[in-house]
Amino acid sequence: MNEMKRRDGFEGEKYIAIPELALRKVTRGNSLMQQLYVTYIGYFPKATYHYRERLKGCKDNILIYCIRGRGWFKINNQHFDIGPNEYIMVPSTKVHMKYGADETDPWTIYWVHFSGKDMEAFNKDFGIDLYQGAKEIMFNEKGLELWEAMYNNLALGYSEDNLTNTNLCLYHFLATFLYPEKHTNVKIQDEKNMIKDIILYMQDNINEKLTIEQLAKRIDFSTSHFSSLFKKATGMSPLDYFIHLKMQKACIMLYTTEVKVKDIAIGLGYDDPFHFSRIFKKNMNVSPNQYRILRRNKGEDEISEEE
Repeated sequence: MNEMKRRDGFEGEKYIAIPELALRKVTRGNSLMQQLYVTYIGYFPKATYHYRERLKGCKDNILIYCIRGRGWFKINNQHFDIGPNEYIMVPSTKVHMKYGADETDPWTIYWVHFSGKDMEAFNKDFGIDLYQGAKEIMFNEKGLELWEAMYNNLALGYSEDNLTNTNLCLYHFLATFLYPEKHTNVKIQDEKNMIKDIILYMQDNINEKLTIEQLAKRIDFSTSHFSSLFKKATGMSPLDYFIHLKMQKACIMLYTTEVKVKDIAIGLGYDDPFHFSRIFKKNMNVSPNQYRILRRNKGEDEISEEE
């Protein structure tokens, strides 16, 4: 289903490619800026069907930080999965690579391409290896603040001051990933652990009709405080996240079983199968039956290609 693959164009995305002429002008006479600079920066929310293939690799380093959903990265024949609060940093290379979003639970990612005068030395000094795969990280709030600062700065234009400021922020941004323990607030981390426990509770009770009051009571928080913390940690309200988990489960059942749509709906806590179908289509852009057909057809295509 190649027509379903997308490089960009996701609703709510942010994307800036810095013109090479502007970069050359700033780095030409500035030794500090020659060492490390941003080339591309982007944010893809719920990037359904995201797919990117680079036959000749990439001349820049690539950092992808997944905050929700799942994705994958393939370098030569080595496959790496990437999940929530995991990142992958790939050094500049000429090796064939491709990456994309999981089809049932598409990732939401912040990403940056960056380069410099001697990236080989940079990557060696910081142990950035081509096949090291994804690394887990606590929710990188500081890193996201710096990402927003870089993006907002570049959105104002490519003057020397804007580019210089952005590239200075890049050093700090990378440090939050290379040395995460230096940028973690203990109180915030305790709250993140609570949210993680709530998510596990949601997964264990996927067939129930949970309320915000029930969820907040589990950690002795008010509903307003709990909702605020949960959205800050995941980017979604508690109930929207619970629906997200239900839709993920529905996708798996539609693809791997012959269970009827109405029975899947009931098993996930929806008394009205039509209401379930409307929610599914809102989240996946296709109806449950259409999703089942598309996934089955894609699976057959992949099998025939392997043969």
